[in-house]
Amino acid sequence: MDLKGKRIGFGVTGSHCTYDAVFPEMEKLMEEGAEVVPITSYTVQTTDTKFGDAAQHVKRIEDITGKKIISTMPEAEPLGPTAPLDCMVIAPLTGNSLSKFANAMTDSPVLMAAKATMRNQNPVVVGISTNDALGLNGVNLMRLMASENIYFIPFGQDHPFKKPNSLVAEMSELVDTVKHAIERKQIQPVLIQRMKKE
Repeated sequence: MDLKGKRIGFGVTGSHCTYDAVFPEMEKLMEEGAEVVPITSYTVQTTDTKFGDAAQHVKRIEDITGKKIISTMPEAEPLGPTAPLDCMVIAPLTGNSLSKFANAMTDSPVLMAAKATMRNQNPVVVGISTNDALGLNGVNLMRLMASENIYFIPFGQDHPFKKPNSLVAEMSELVDTVKHAIERKQIQPVLIQRMKKE
């Protein structure tokens, strides 16, 4: 699958610890010739953490894509009717946004962009990063996995012993997952082992 000329939305939510794994994948999409449209949640835009300041993250995203981020819901809504995407990526997808997405709640630019993409029956690729995917959020994870036009970057337990409910996507599989999703295929395997037993 050639991504040259494909219009890929890239939504980033607030799992700040995974950005170092996600931003290189954004760069790879650009290298593949895709047009990458950046969208961020309000958390990304406003929250400074030990993993970096919000302004630094936004600047890096804009530097990679050469585009100003879509930062509001009104800016994201046209990605459905007037400026459609070939594919929408959400990586990382936090547990909070996961639960809202699975229950059709739209309260951030990223979720609005996903809703707009699904309106057009186009694929949404998600890269989960959440400490409760095997806990209370498990039902939401399974709801998305059973939904049409939603595709998962392969994921596994983050740390089975210290954080047994945590699941994180293998972000290095992002580009290949997008290529499969555009062809309406789920990359396999979906469930992977991220670390060996201690």
